[in-house]
Amino acid sequence: MANGQANGQWYPPEWPDRIRALAAGTLTPVTPKRAATVMLLRDTGTTGSGPAVHMLRRRTSMAFAGGAYAYPGGGVDPRDDDRAIGWAGPTRAWWAQRLGVDEAGAQAIVCAAVRETYEEAGVLLAGPTGDSVVGDTTGADWEADRAALVDRELSFAEFLDRRGLVLRSDLLGAWARWITPEFESRRYDTWFFVAALPEGQRTRNASTEADRTVWITPADATAGYDRGELLMMPPTVATLRGLAGCRTAAEALASASGRDMTPVLARARLSGDEVVLSWPGHDEFTKHVPSTTAHTKATPPATPSDPTGGAPA
Repeated sequence: MANGQANGQWYPPEWPDRIRALAAGTLTPVTPKRAATVMLLRDTGTTGSGPAVHMLRRRTSMAFAGGAYAYPGGGVDPRDDDRAIGWAGPTRAWWAQRLGVDEAGAQAIVCAAVRETYEEAGVLLAGPTGDSVVGDTTGADWEADRAALVDRELSFAEFLDRRGLVLRSDLLGAWARWITPEFESRRYDTWFFVAALPEGQRTRNASTEADRTVWITPADATAGYDRGELLMMPPTVATLRGLAGCRTAAEALASASGRDMTPVLARARLSGDEVVLSWPGHDEFTKHVPSTTAHTKATPPATPSDPTGGAPA
């Protein structure tokens, strides 16, 4: 790994030059796009292991974080807040306060979380009523709708209306918010959520950006990262460490309301011949990069085993 680190922290080789350019005033930061990602959880049934989280591995050919493990998620669709939709759970006003945005923005972010989870994992946090959830979503008609959502031929509001469904915002818990560093060329303002896998549904690799998916406990995932076997971005590692203390998926969801949603934004400064990169409140990710160090991309990570004993979803 770059900087001699033994862990699997994702670190692009072009960052030091971009950090220096930002410090010199020759690089204009890109405005971050709003995005949402969901940590889907399921209980393993093994005492003391805690719940497993559904993760996907980004294809190594991806320009952004290729080979890194992440959660289902993606950017907000401009149509996610274009009109009222069937909505169950906390109000949009409640979500606006929790997420630190206005009500339209809150609807868009929550919709993006639910929509992207369906697009990339085939799991839908919605139901015909405010206290129910759809069952199996693997049929051909469901797949046709999912593909139309991915291709943006169908808005999420239209999808819910067509199916007679309401979005179950109460099945989500807001967990964290991270903003891509100012020196990165692709920037996202991302809200992280937790949710339990609904009964009757199952995950699958429905994303064109991932080469495989896996259910893995946060403890096993972070151990793989610490050994340098699993490549991850700092927000992924930080959220996994936060989940490690939860004994069940329900406990994780219940604890979400107490999580600090202050945005985490990396800071970079020049110190002599070094570039010092840090994430406030997360000292483990601090990097000291000598200007003379040659940086290379991390090698693709190893494939983790499924700790629950089943085949990867």
